[in-house]
Amino acid sequence: MGVIVNGVNQNITYKRCVKCISDSTCPGIKFDQFGVCNFCYLHDKWTKIYPNDEKGQIAVNKIIEKIKRKKNKGSKYDCVIGVSGGRDSTYLLYLAVKKYGLNPLAVHFNDGFDNPVAGENMLKAIKKLNVDLRTITSNYSESRDLKVTFLKASTPDLNQGTDVGIAAACYGVAHEENIKTVLYGQSFRTEGIKPVSWAYMEGEYLKKVHSLFGEIKLKKPTKNRPNYHLNPYLLFYYSVIKGIKAYSPLYYENYVRKEVDKTLTNQLDWVYPGAHYYDDLYWSLITYVHREKFNIDFRLNSYSALVRDNQMTREEALERVKSKYVLEDPEVIDLCLRRLQISKSDFDKWLALPPKTFRDYPNGYKKMELAKPLIWLLGKAGFFPEIVYDKYFNCGY
Repeated sequence: MGVIVNGVNQNITYKRCVKCISDSTCPGIKFDQFGVCNFCYLHDKWTKIYPNDEKGQIAVNKIIEKIKRKKNKGSKYDCVIGVSGGRDSTYLLYLAVKKYGLNPLAVHFNDGFDNPVAGENMLKAIKKLNVDLRTITSNYSESRDLKVTFLKASTPDLNQGTDVGIAAACYGVAHEENIKTVLYGQSFRTEGIKPVSWAYMEGEYLKKVHSLFGEIKLKKPTKNRPNYHLNPYLLFYYSVIKGIKAYSPLYYENYVRKEVDKTLTNQLDWVYPGAHYYDDLYWSLITYVHREKFNIDFRLNSYSALVRDNQMTREEALERVKSKYVLEDPEVIDLCLRRLQISKSDFDKWLALPPKTFRDYPNGYKKMELAKPLIWLLGKAGFFPEIVYDKYFNCGY
């Protein structure tokens, strides 16, 4: 008996990193002679690129100055910020207004599975921070069909539609409003580093898989509303041709979850949605499928990040992953199935399909590999976070 990786039994010896809690179930994990995994080394590399000390604050200040200089005279807003009501996006919105002195346009992508608690958080934050909100609501038939599509495709990236939709909404609104900056509320220090087969996101891949398993026709994209069609070509258009740059300021911040929760609660009446990712109810079903079918536990990534950043002890992290994640709520899973309008028997049938990954379907990854030097240069030039290169090419398989 070997190790189940992405749902497939592989003839390898089980190991767990001596520094974090990532183990052999993570695709592409490697260990040095001391038992430290390659994801820990990537974390160390990224902390040097994005320091969160005084040097980091200097870097953030330079970014904010660039954003303000690049603001178009005809635009009311400095930047677009994707918001959901979860911790990360709400804290970024708070920093943008209170610390950075920006006037952001908040953009929310709604595909029908919003957590009501997160929704209330978002509305309270918008009101208290006096920020304008633009909600891009997906055609529910499309969002439903895409979720069912990836259940049928039998891959771990079950939230592909939502992930592409969020990025597309931010770039589309930025294009429409002539805004030159998109800010994302992400932090590798708390979210961790996912193998590419768990986190691959790309519109061309989505379209190819949907053409195989989808039942309805997706609406055609426009530059202002790319919807689910955000492929490498469109990203190049937005980033290089139109000069819309993306930043993740939280990379430079001393982002401690417990302290952030206190700030958000005191300043914005924010309420914890119940778990990481739980701003989206569909993650309850995803978590169940990940565990049952693929032997995937995303906590290995997020808890490992917190261990590396000294926000959680390794012993505490190991103890927590012994039990099922609270995110895996049977009632919410049943709710998701009802919203998807699928029977339990169909769901179980798709659950039993042989596991696959994005590499089993047509996609734009080979084109991205051919463009690796260009992607590296664009990251270095600041068109998007520099570590995007590592996320696609140096994070497992």
